[in-house]
Amino acid sequence: MNKIRISAVSYTNTKPFLYGIQHTDIINKIDLSLDMPADCAQKLIDDVVDIGLIPVAATLSLPQWEIVSDYCIGAIGAVNSVFIFSNCDIKDVKTIQLDPQSRSSNNLARVLMKNHWQVNPEQIVNAPDYSLSTDEHTAFVQIGDRTFGKKDQYKYVYDLAEEWQKMTGLPFTFAAWIANKPIPQEFMDEFNQALKYGLDHREDLFKEMDMRDDFDLVDYLMVKIDYDLTEDKKKALYMFLDYIKAL
Repeated sequence: MNKIRISAVSYTNTKPFLYGIQHTDIINKIDLSLDMPADCAQKLIDDVVDIGLIPVAATLSLPQWEIVSDYCIGAIGAVNSVFIFSNCDIKDVKTIQLDPQSRSSNNLARVLMKNHWQVNPEQIVNAPDYSLSTDEHTAFVQIGDRTFGKKDQYKYVYDLAEEWQKMTGLPFTFAAWIANKPIPQEFMDEFNQALKYGLDHREDLFKEMDMRDDFDLVDYLMVKIDYDLTEDKKKALYMFLDYIKAL
């Protein structure tokens, strides 16, 4: 059988999955690449890979897709790594600078602005130094490891998973393991077991990781990121896609 081509996000929240992949036999059956979320999605869209841990909003650009795992990058309430940082209350924001590394989180920000906060600031896609705004009425979306230890630097900080839960009562699914073609069930079962192995061995992973003084990585990977793709998370995923279509 040809190796299955897989793209995974290179952020810290994926490390438990990668630990499982790299410590089980599945590593010998795949070609693995690590990418930014937007690039991970583009590879799946361009059929450069067969499976990607992609931002769920990117499924709207796929003619065919299916979920191939029981696991995801999700959160029940605050996720602590997907934010709008602002110098003023969200109701007073006039300009919002979007994260160039993100698809789903930019769309989540748009959905929340329209349906939750009911504001409509100007959206800037490729702002130079987008995350260094000093303007009083400018906010920015930022995700992933670049947000670690940053919450105390801004007066107004909005955790987008937490705000989604306030609006919908549901958890949120940021990224899921998605295939763009049928994948043999035997492989999917083995892949699922590899991911579970990684989640079950997070304590071993922590021994290999460099810890931070300004951010609790153990809490982040054990509590804040909720990896099980539950029925509520699937419901949230499809609800989010409907909200995006209505933007």
